[in-house]
Amino acid sequence: MGKIKQNIKRKIFQIAAFGFSNAHVMNFKGGRIYEGKWKNFCNPGLNCYSCPAASFSCPIGALQAVNGSMEFNFSFYVTGILLAFGVLFGRGICGWFCPFGLFQELLHKIPVLKFKLWKGFLYLKYIILVIFVFILPIAVTNFMGMGKPAFCQFICPAGTLEGGIPLLGTHPELRQTIGSLFSLKMFILIATIICCIFIYRFFCKALCPLGAIYGIMNKVSIYHLEIDKNKCTGCGKCKNTCKMEVNPVEKPDSAECIRCGECVHACQAEALYLGFKLSGKKTAQMQDKGKI
Repeated sequence: MGKIKQNIKRKIFQIAAFGFSNAHVMNFKGGRIYEGKWKNFCNPGLNCYSCPAASFSCPIGALQAVNGSMEFNFSFYVTGILLAFGVLFGRGICGWFCPFGLFQELLHKIPVLKFKLWKGFLYLKYIILVIFVFILPIAVTNFMGMGKPAFCQFICPAGTLEGGIPLLGTHPELRQTIGSLFSLKMFILIATIICCIFIYRFFCKALCPLGAIYGIMNKVSIYHLEIDKNKCTGCGKCKNTCKMEVNPVEKPDSAECIRCGECVHACQAEALYLGFKLSGKKTAQMQDKGKI
C-alpha cells in the first residue's frame, strides 16, 4: 500500500511540474514561443525553450548559449542554478520534476516485453555532456565567433518533440527548410521513443547530459537515500524493485538513482530512508521511534 501511495504522490508531483513548466498551452495554436520574463529562469528538468508552451529556459540550452557566445563567458548563473538544484535534490529532479522523464515513464507503461540496458551505455551521457555541451559550443564557431548549441541542434529528442514538431506544424515557411539535420533529429526521437518503451527511462540512463550533472551531485545532495545496515536482512527486494537497476544496499548514492522511493517501500525491514539529511543522532532517534 505504501508503494502505491508513493507512486501516486510522485506522479502528482510530476504532472504538476509538467503543467508548471508548460503553462502557455494556448501558444500551440499559433505556434508562438513564450518570451516573457520567466524565460530568464531555467527549468530544473529537461524542457525545450522552443516549446510553445514552455514557461522557462532549458538549463542545457542556456548553458550552451552562454558558453557559445561571441565573447566566451563561463555561465556562472546557469551553473549556479544547476549546482543549487543538484545540492538540494540530486537526481531527485529527474524522478520528481522532469517533464521529459514523465514522458518516458508513460511510454514504458505500454505492455510489451521489457529489457535492461547494457551497463556500458550508462557512461554515454557523460561523453555527451563533455563533448556536446561543453567542448563543441566553445571550440566550433561560425564566422561571427558564435558557437553552436550542439546538443540541442544535433541530439536532443525533447527539443524535436516539444519544439521542432509543433513549430513545423504551425509555420509552413519552416517546412521548406527541412533537411538532413531534421531527419537525423527525427530518427533520434523515434529511436528514443522505441527504446523507452522497452527500457525504463532509456534517455535518462544513456543520453541525458542534465541527468549526468545531477547524478554527480547525488553524493552530496541533501535529499538522499540512506541504508541502516543493522536492519538490512540482505533479501535483495530493493535491488529487484529498482527500475534504474541500482543496488541501494551497495550504492545508495549511485549516480543512476532518481530518488523515486520504490526501493524504500519494497523493504519490509524498513532499512531504507529517503528524505532530507538529518544529523546522525536525530536520524537514529527517529528510526527508533519508527518515524522514518
